[in-house]
Amino acid sequence: MANVDKETSSRKQKIVHEMIEYWINFIYMGVFFGMFTTYRRLILAEYQITYLHYGIGLIEAAVLAKVIMLGDIIRLGRGLEEKPLIFPTLYKSVVFSVWVAVFGVLEHMVEGLLGGKGLVGGFNELIATGRDELVARCLVTFLAFIPFFAFRELGRVLGEGKILEMFFHGRGGHGIRPAQM
Repeated sequence: MANVDKETSSRKQKIVHEMIEYWINFIYMGVFFGMFTTYRRLILAEYQITYLHYGIGLIEAAVLAKVIMLGDIIRLGRGLEEKPLIFPTLYKSVVFSVWVAVFGVLEHMVEGLLGGKGLVGGFNELIATGRDELVARCLVTFLAFIPFFAFRELGRVLGEGKILEMFFHGRGGHGIRPAQM
């Protein structure tokens, strides 16, 4: 009976941990895409073009947060973890950017299929978006991933919870000391 309780407790802890991870991913991506949407809105406002697609940015953030978690589950981007942090950070940023691009293509193909245009119709719709738009999306995603994975890699090296402790708790009694000059 104690084994069953321990297993249930462990499963609950894992679910809570994954939900917290999802929300951290979502909030980071949501803020990043929200700022990018604001930037686009302000640039287009110079030409009297209204752009208020904040909802799309939040939907993208929600999907992207889950895509990141799926990538983690299949251990995507593992490797170079014993190298200096810049290498796994940039490597994961590139690998996950490609991962997101693959999901973007699949998403458009499924939309085309559901919209009665077929798989190729969905892909053609993606291509019709324009090369510059697609390149910009890839660059923004890649640049969003650099600090994201830098913090994750730093957290991996320091140990789980250390970054949160350093940011949100006092340094006095938690074993974290400021660097000596």
